[in-house]
Amino acid sequence: MKKIAGAFIIATLGGVSALGLNYLIKGGSTQENSQLAYQAPVKYINLPGTTPESTVDFTVAAEMSVHSVVNVKTTYLAQNNQNQYFYDPFRGFFGQRPPQQREAQTGSGSGVIISEDGYIVTNNHVIDGAEKIEITLNDKRSYTAEVIGKDPTTDLALIKIKETELPFMAYGNSDNVKIGEWVLAVGNPFNLTSTVTAGIISAKARNINIIENDPSKGLNPIESYLQTDAAVNPGNSGGALVNGKGDLIGINSAIASNTGSYTGYSFAIPVNIARKVVADLLEFGEVQRAFIGVSIRDLDAKLAKEKNITEIKGVFVNGLTAGGSGEEGGIKEGDVITKVADIIVNNVPELQEQISRYRPGDKINITLKRNNQVKVLALILKNKNGTLDVVERPKVEVVSSLGAVFEPVNASDIKKLNIENGIRISKLNAGKLLSAGIKEGFIITNIDKKKVNSIEDIKTALESKKGGVLIEGIYPNGMRAYYGFGM
Repeated sequence: MKKIAGAFIIATLGGVSALGLNYLIKGGSTQENSQLAYQAPVKYINLPGTTPESTVDFTVAAEMSVHSVVNVKTTYLAQNNQNQYFYDPFRGFFGQRPPQQREAQTGSGSGVIISEDGYIVTNNHVIDGAEKIEITLNDKRSYTAEVIGKDPTTDLALIKIKETELPFMAYGNSDNVKIGEWVLAVGNPFNLTSTVTAGIISAKARNINIIENDPSKGLNPIESYLQTDAAVNPGNSGGALVNGKGDLIGINSAIASNTGSYTGYSFAIPVNIARKVVADLLEFGEVQRAFIGVSIRDLDAKLAKEKNITEIKGVFVNGLTAGGSGEEGGIKEGDVITKVADIIVNNVPELQEQISRYRPGDKINITLKRNNQVKVLALILKNKNGTLDVVERPKVEVVSSLGAVFEPVNASDIKKLNIENGIRISKLNAGKLLSAGIKEGFIITNIDKKKVNSIEDIKTALESKKGGVLIEGIYPNGMRAYYGFGM
């Protein structure tokens, strides 16, 4: 019994000594330093190069860009079932009434001021077919804009207002944009003016097949979008995508959505494409587009294995255009293009984007692989016609575009119909007048409120006309009619 009691006392003393020693060594309570009471250090998770006191700040970029983004309101002449509206024959019984008119339809989008004297970049789809374009600045001043030029191939347009000393946005360099980089989208979604949203670049060189592709109309779309997760909605089209410095790096154009509203992905035209288009429209009135003269496709694992290509990088040359720049410069079917000048290209959109920056006659180096061997070839780019000439804006003969044959109105009809002037449509072919719903025999008396007596009067009224046209006149049965269409 004494042995048991002695052992117990020794064990107790040993335990107390151990606890006391641990306390002295740790310098604190055993409870506070036990495993159960332990707490890991808590700290902020920061972006690279930031501190808790210095997180991402977009205020400077927003301030620099929001005043350079405008609201674009467009007005269209609405089309009814007959593309026309008529004089009311019973107006004499109920007092004088104006002719029944079609209600105008409106649309809205955004634009970016790129010069202090009023040049604005927007999307072609924002202003295409508009009768009137109204620009509202961030300070609420409003102007009517004129169209300088359009490029359906890239969905870009250049318009201008008459004003000076405007806040404009500086071009950035979309080649330097990196995936994961923070960006701002600035625009007017749902007519909520001067809206700024933030996101990151989530992908580059996206082809989403949204631009019309119709070679017969000269439409060979160039799509190499910057993809972002910045919220973009209807009304943002034509607005600015800016980097953290406030530089313009893209023109917001489209969203990927099943609902019509933002669901996580938006797309912007790289500013390096827009910059070239703007320069061409200003200098030539038409975009000077260069071509290599090759048919191309993306290189994937299956094609690489089939063609015995060791590295899946670059763009595969599927064929050549006879007499094109590629054939003359030495490119062969089966080559893999890896660089345009010093820029690496790994897919079709990237290659198209790089070539789109050049004009016919420009000389560039193309790096390619042939039989897994690197070659550098010098090419002189050509236009769509296979020449080095400047492509001029097509000049449309006004009267021809109307699709009509005209004849004078005889004196008896002028007296019978109680009109003072006019020119009769004796025959109609495919053209603007037939499309507008006008019938043969119609006598045009006024175009945009100006009296018409001859073909020369029609030319004078329409040859410099942009936007909507209002034609007034009368049929041989006395029925007055009004027609509208766009030039």
